[in-house]
Amino acid sequence: MTGIYKHPVDKGIVLRRGGVEEDNVIDRRYHGGEAKAVYMYSADHYDYWKRLYPELDWDWGMFGENLTIEGLDEARLFSGSRYRIGEQVIVELTTPREPCYKLGHRFGSSKIIRQFMEKPYPGVYASVIEEGCVRPGDRVVEISRPTGGKSIARQYLDKMEAKTKKH
Repeated sequence: MTGIYKHPVDKGIVLRRGGVEEDNVIDRRYHGGEAKAVYMYSADHYDYWKRLYPELDWDWGMFGENLTIEGLDEARLFSGSRYRIGEQVIVELTTPREPCYKLGHRFGSSKIIRQFMEKPYPGVYASVIEEGCVRPGDRVVEISRPTGGKSIARQYLDKMEAKTKKH
């Protein structure tokens, strides 16, 4: 069982402090909960992956993300930054996503896991500060950013480097 198979929706989704309504989160040790209530991935990274996996039937949600967002750049995202999505939802970025074996199921190949680990394209988890519904086309606007700290991309690359050294 896995919740990685996501597909676009027209009506929007409701973000709650504990996660996305009607989202199937199977293993709550690694996904979901307040610190990982919503997973966001950049639409801008899709072209890169499509070139590596042209045989797949591509659509938004391929990485198990709840929100696919244009212009999301992990090199410019920081833990603790807050974003307004649409009119009422506010999220706070927490941590980059780390790949698990289920990504291999989704892509039909375990090599995606190593490839994902090597690119600074992890997407980002966020906690939900103000709950509500987000819809396709809603604007995503940064409303605050902490000073200092490493970007989500740098945090991710450091974690992956440390994991590689262990093995």
